[in-house]
Amino acid sequence: KGPIPQAVRPLLARRANNTGTASPFESVMSTATVHIDGASRGNPGAAAYALVIERPGLPDVEQAEAIGKATNNVAEYSALVAALERAAELGIRSLTVFSDSELMVKQMNGEYRVKNADLQELYKEAVELRKRFDSVVLKHVRREQNKRADELCNLVLDGKLSPGGATAAVAEPKPPAVSPLSAATVREDAVECLRAAASAWASKGLAAVSPEQVWDQLWSILEDGGALRKKK
Repeated sequence: KGPIPQAVRPLLARRANNTGTASPFESVMSTATVHIDGASRGNPGAAAYALVIERPGLPDVEQAEAIGKATNNVAEYSALVAALERAAELGIRSLTVFSDSELMVKQMNGEYRVKNADLQELYKEAVELRKRFDSVVLKHVRREQNKRADELCNLVLDGKLSPGGATAAVAEPKPPAVSPLSAATVREDAVECLRAAASAWASKGLAAVSPEQVWDQLWSILEDGGALRKKK
């Protein structure tokens, strides 16, 4: 299994009015946004994930956890799985997820395939958890728009996050196995990314997608495929 605990607590029951549907107040209270982030130092190396759930009129829910040795992409997916689990526990029915991992967002939205074996298990888990909600929307944001989740990841990796409160204690599960893709598969994914960028530029102009975004996506593809791992 992936680094995220598999047990998911039962969903909190949603109260209904006399017509059997959720009241307007309950509809608002069951709606939330969550910023997620995953980080790895060494890639693979010491890794952690973090999430920040925001609900109308309620305190933010923050959770961060070390996951042992993992790639950055595994950490990003671990954050998504943890966020879906926690949101389900809170009785949230409609969720908007913000992540600075464009690759993961596009994979979850069906724009790219998931070929790495380490990610496939986490991807399938996220897909199943997603079915527990009325609506889950994933959106890509720049790193500067994801500051708190990024900060929590770094606090965990620096050993500066104290257990207790709204933030989960740090745990150290066994590191996941790393299964690199073939060079041909990585090349195919990278070319697909470049073609998509070229198509966007041709149809909508250079403002459609920035070179920095294309580079971030290419980096994630190379990272996912194991092309960036250091040789021993």
